[in-house]
Amino acid sequence: MDVRITNMTVEVFYEGHRVCSHPRTYGKPGQYKTIPEHMPQKHKNHMEWNAGRFISWAESIGQQTKTVIQSILTTHKIEQQGYRACIGVLKLADKYGVKRLESACERALSYTPTPSYRNIDSILKSGSDKLTTASAQPAKPVEDDHSFIRGAEYYGRKR
Repeated sequence: MDVRITNMTVEVFYEGHRVCSHPRTYGKPGQYKTIPEHMPQKHKNHMEWNAGRFISWAESIGQQTKTVIQSILTTHKIEQQGYRACIGVLKLADKYGVKRLESACERALSYTPTPSYRNIDSILKSGSDKLTTASAQPAKPVEDDHSFIRGAEYYGRKR
């Protein structure tokens, strides 16, 4: 593909033949404009989705799941880029059940304000969503009188 951009037009060529031509738009850096007819079918299917639909679906599962979905949607520069992750998280309810998903979302939110699909999936696979809060606390490190840890002073740095 070759692209020719002028002040007024953007043209796309394939093997010397013009495939499409569009008026050039100016806007904020990173702004985009998509013509639905030029999108692959798989991408067109995502156009049926919107943030409200995901949030409503998540809310039917629970408040923690809703918070995770809202977080996923807001962490992407372009909202639609988070849709696959949202679908992934919400589909985990089919595999693990609504209660476990809600519990996993609560646990993930206790670790980070911006959990991802991987965080939730990992919690569910390991079964740590079933642990109580008290049993999930990390053990205190054992004091070692023979450790070889050097502090900042050793390297001539101030704390």
